[in-house]
Amino acid sequence: MDRKLAVLGSPIAHSKSPAIHTAAYDVLGLPWTYERRDIKEHELEAFLAARGPEWLGFSVTMPLKEKAFDLSNARSQIAARTSVVNTLRRTDSGWEGTNTDVGGLLLALQQHSIDLSDTVVLGAGATAVSAVLAAQTGGATRIRVRARRIDAADHLARTLGVEAENLADPVSSNEIPTLVISTLPATAGSRLSLDPRLTQAHLFDVAYDPSPSPLTSLWTSHGGQSTSGIDMLIFQAVLQIRWFLNGSTEMPLPREDSVVHAMRGAVAIGHSV
Repeated sequence: MDRKLAVLGSPIAHSKSPAIHTAAYDVLGLPWTYERRDIKEHELEAFLAARGPEWLGFSVTMPLKEKAFDLSNARSQIAARTSVVNTLRRTDSGWEGTNTDVGGLLLALQQHSIDLSDTVVLGAGATAVSAVLAAQTGGATRIRVRARRIDAADHLARTLGVEAENLADPVSSNEIPTLVISTLPATAGSRLSLDPRLTQAHLFDVAYDPSPSPLTSLWTSHGGQSTSGIDMLIFQAVLQIRWFLNGSTEMPLPREDSVVHAMRGAVAIGHSV
């Protein structure tokens, strides 16, 4: 049976996931199709219930990640820890959920040999949880969450055992991190009040559309270095395809290097890492 997959979210027209997944399926010789579906949070349950057996799974983006967690019949350990699902896979008992954002971000950071030892995460939403766990898994010895909503930062920090800071607070010269992971919306960078000393750290901006993001432009205007979030999108998609194909995110794909090369080419970014 030819299988169908899609990315779900709203808005979704900008998503690069169809190009990335289709490029991978072509390399792997899989008779799968992948599309976009604009689905609002209140529509997700009925949408999933109406899918026939040809539907293998879904990538899930904002604002559906918490709802997808609630609707999952079974959840991976990482999904349970983050309370976030960005991938749904059909099983005999229903839809199983996992979170490939954590592993995808970590793989992207490792590909660029970025020093995670002292990490600051900007934002305190669902993606910030994944960023903190990626930094912890990668061996960070200090992690700070900086957000406008200090109550949200405090809650996340207490839950995951890290520090919380106000986004607007200054950074002392002896506390410059090695890495800043921004999980803020792309539009936030244009109006962000940010201590310029933070730009001495390497920026990994999860936002990738537009490219460069306003935050990346701000960062580089201060002479800082940055990496686009498109690599997180690619590597979390690699983990999704592993899971759709093998039922495991740990088992590499056949010819995985060629798959990644094709995925990067599908979104017209350089192949060097």
